[in-house]
Amino acid sequence: MELFERKKSLQQAEKALVVQITLPLSFAQYSEQECIELASSAGANVVNAWHCHVDIPHAKSFIGSGQVEMLKLEVQRQEADLVFFNTTLTPSQERNLSRDLECRVIDRVSLILDIFALRAQTHEGRIQVELAQLKHLSTRLVRGWTHLERQRGGIGLRGPGETQLETDRRLLSIRIKQLQKALSKVQKRRELGRNRRQKRNEICVALVGYTNAGKSSLFNTLCHTEIYATDQLFATLDTTIRQVHLTGVGKCLLIDTVGFIQNLPPDLIAAFRSTLEESLEADLLLHVVDIADEDYQKKISAVEQTIENIGAQNIPVLRVYNKIDLLSSTNEHLFVKQAIEKTEGKTENAVMISAEKKIGLTELNRKIAHQLSGQFVRAELICSQNYGEIRAKLFALGEVLSEDYSQVTPKITMQLSMNAFQEISQHPEIEKAELV
Repeated sequence: MELFERKKSLQQAEKALVVQITLPLSFAQYSEQECIELASSAGANVVNAWHCHVDIPHAKSFIGSGQVEMLKLEVQRQEADLVFFNTTLTPSQERNLSRDLECRVIDRVSLILDIFALRAQTHEGRIQVELAQLKHLSTRLVRGWTHLERQRGGIGLRGPGETQLETDRRLLSIRIKQLQKALSKVQKRRELGRNRRQKRNEICVALVGYTNAGKSSLFNTLCHTEIYATDQLFATLDTTIRQVHLTGVGKCLLIDTVGFIQNLPPDLIAAFRSTLEESLEADLLLHVVDIADEDYQKKISAVEQTIENIGAQNIPVLRVYNKIDLLSSTNEHLFVKQAIEKTEGKTENAVMISAEKKIGLTELNRKIAHQLSGQFVRAELICSQNYGEIRAKLFALGEVLSEDYSQVTPKITMQLSMNAFQEISQHPEIEKAELV
């Protein structure tokens, strides 16, 4: 039973008012434009952005009582159906604001959860989203009706009973346990898949980055596939894995992951941990950055923080600055390039591309091969005359550079991982194997 799946009308979007709050530097600050894009991604029609300054958040309603009154007038003037606060509200603040403004109030976390619920396509994705929603909702339960309450006494009402609030909490607890059990089964299947890939000594490259940085577009370009990619926040929620042949690398697995965002809600990180952990098995992380975004440096920091939170900070990273075609002028392009080189230090750790226009892909391939050079060795293999079976396996394990049939026994020169070399050198159809 889909308790928390909202039916959205395509004909008439809900009118939404975004509340952008300016706080002292000690508090988390969120981009107004990002909040507007989040609201639009959720299917809302943003009618206006209302700004206010708060020195110290009020316990009752986050903003002061005078600001609440002014906001109420703005809600009435805009005829808004709901209000998005671009910050994190406590359950009581959300309830008090909804009552005072006489419309629904949603904070940043609830908005992100709603988008995830809208976009999740796979069975695993839906389980993860519902689990995160229920954990978030469990702190926001209120007693809406009391016909089950049996604690006030009286004829027919004496004895221990259960309030509606307690019933809701019990039902939520049961559903959360069911989802956690279902998710653990999915996680075991995902672990088996990772173990199989490890046994086959497959090289894995994972795409990570801020939401809407262009990861899925780059994935489609490299893999020649057509997974869903559009100019929206959180367009991709479900992990996709494809085998791809990269020049200088050979066959490897490319993993497209869910986009990150500043201060990703803890419940989402916990629910999507099995998905995010695909990055932990990667030999290289391609950190895709939207270079045309004015706040790209802040978003780089947000992604690095999330990578550290999931324990992937020790995996080599190649930073891929995407969307260079959106830079307005040649001078801006040169300025950004100089800024990147100054920040990165070593230019081998960064590359500028356009996944959409297919610019810089040759250089990207070269730098991926350079980053993975420690993972590969070059080997010469002397094969037996009847080597048809092993030949197919060699092409699957790495990149065959040349084949020499001038001698009685064929010689194959190839590039492959050290583990794969050790494995293949024991094959009965390989008469001699040596590194070159």
